[in-house]
Amino acid sequence: METIARSMIGAAGVAIACSAVATVLRAEEGASGHYAPGAAASFIDALPGRPAWAMANYLMYYEGSAGGSQRIPSGGQVTAGLNSQAWADSVLALRETDVKLLGGSYAFAVVIPVVKVEVEGEVRGPLGNTFRASDRASGIGDITLYPIMIGWAKGDLKYDVRLGVYAPTGDYETGQLANVGKNFWTVEPSAAVSWLSSKIGLEVTAFAGLAFNTRNDATDYNSGDVFHLDVTVAEHLPLGGLGVIGVGASAFYYQQITGDSGSGADVLGDMKGQTVGVGPVVSLITKIGKADLAAELKWLPELEVENRLKGDYGWLKVGVSF
Repeated sequence: METIARSMIGAAGVAIACSAVATVLRAEEGASGHYAPGAAASFIDALPGRPAWAMANYLMYYEGSAGGSQRIPSGGQVTAGLNSQAWADSVLALRETDVKLLGGSYAFAVVIPVVKVEVEGEVRGPLGNTFRASDRASGIGDITLYPIMIGWAKGDLKYDVRLGVYAPTGDYETGQLANVGKNFWTVEPSAAVSWLSSKIGLEVTAFAGLAFNTRNDATDYNSGDVFHLDVTVAEHLPLGGLGVIGVGASAFYYQQITGDSGSGADVLGDMKGQTVGVGPVVSLITKIGKADLAAELKWLPELEVENRLKGDYGWLKVGVSF
């Protein structure tokens, strides 16, 4: 178990992978920021801990709705009674090198998401009338770059710092309820620590980050900055000759720390959002030839929400390092 656990990648910053999670999930413009709760929370999201290439695929599904009177800014419009479904299938490519910085190993990564969004809600027309509208969008979302990642590994402990940059590469159209891109940049410094015991199989992992958003010039809307924390506690046990299976729980805390601003935010104000969620997680660590493979499945229902849609996240992650 020790060899496999130590060499597994994760997706180091894969959280970003599902950054393009539709434009209707949080309190920022479109009720959505670039970061999706639960995106990075466990050992599979850590750096390999050795010079290696890593590839990963992250499939996320979200379904949520807002209360009938809750208003949300989206695509330059004010909407209410939103219901949404979003799929994000993201591919991560990561390289941890043998280059040393500050005593740790330098790594870099890129994440490319393909997004599908369906949104329905009440829209206010130019004459003050309201009507029910629906919208769909699909395509390549906002790509995330990790130009700087530095990781350290000491025994069963791994920890790292990383800098993520979300680029507005996804399509965006003012007036649309559903967009696959955000039309603004986000810079996200973050840190991670992961301990996976080679003796008792216990895992404790935590990821924390700050997301700093730029202005959406199309709507003159500047979404507030965000703090997010994701934690996983799990027990990993030998599964015969098949590898190691893990069972535990993941939790997330997401808090907008500054208010929204710009003329596009005048109607609804700063709209600070918050959400807390927790749910079960199951994982598998095994080998395919000389490559190390890890897979993870988790369900994260939102329990306490402010100024956001309330729903459920589902994640399926598969990663290989070689």
